[in-house]
Amino acid sequence: MQSVISISGVSKTYASGFKALEDINLEIRRGEIFALLGPNGAGKTTLISIICGIVNRTAGTVLVDGHDIGRDYRTTRSLIGLVPQELTADMWETVFNACAYSRGLFGKSANPGYIEKVLRDLSLWDKRDAKSRQLSGGMKRRLLIAKALAHEPRILFLDEPTAGVDVELRHDLWEMVRRLRDDGVTIILTTHYIEEAEQMADRIGIINGGKIILVEDKAELMRKLGRKQLVLELRETLSELPSQLDRYKLERSEDGKRLTYIYDTKAERPGIASLLRDLDAAGIGFRDLDTEQSSLEDIFVGLLREKQ
Repeated sequence: MQSVISISGVSKTYASGFKALEDINLEIRRGEIFALLGPNGAGKTTLISIICGIVNRTAGTVLVDGHDIGRDYRTTRSLIGLVPQELTADMWETVFNACAYSRGLFGKSANPGYIEKVLRDLSLWDKRDAKSRQLSGGMKRRLLIAKALAHEPRILFLDEPTAGVDVELRHDLWEMVRRLRDDGVTIILTTHYIEEAEQMADRIGIINGGKIILVEDKAELMRKLGRKQLVLELRETLSELPSQLDRYKLERSEDGKRLTYIYDTKAERPGIASLLRDLDAAGIGFRDLDTEQSSLEDIFVGLLREKQ
């Protein structure tokens, strides 16, 4: 798939000597939802700010749709919409006028019909004449997104877009992001809600200590690093495991009433069907079974621990 953002050798060192980013190389595909994950201070916001032209890089190049962010800054900024973490807005401006003003900043002609569509999509149309200071926190977050979309960008950065919002609004925003992706908009998302990335992202990037430590398709990441386990509730208490089951490395509960089989693609252990046949041959019956799979959050935490 064609890249819409190409980042090559990007580093950022502040005057204090703090190195926020070190040799970042990353390709973001056109029309995907890309989740950039990392702990506080990992460099997520710094990287986004560089791409958006807010922070100057120390080294490296960034191309947005083939345009250099330095030489062609007007073009690249017109392609990008940014929803920042902070709830910033002109407290005395109306919702509609704030969006119209944002559109005008990028040299776009007035288009009340488009502004209306954006506000309706974000359930803000009924608040179009309200001033920002009259809005709730969730509504202010929606307004930030509306302003970012006002000039019809083809790339949208969402920096912690659902921080501090309720569950209903979070799910509404997820649906909106999916619709934008279906319309061809590329979405780059940073979030502390790993569930959010698991629900929405096509690909996952993990940054830690200013370095990219992993970039992977979400489904492939879950397949390669996700742990699965099968839990069997036994019919009778089992005092010890027969030797013919040693190859499964089963875990027996202390009361002997439950067996747990952990399997994944890396371990290349035998499949569940083989285990059930061998249990039957050993005369071990079970009354119930349950399967579980590790979440993206489990994988994320595990990767960060490995890098410490």
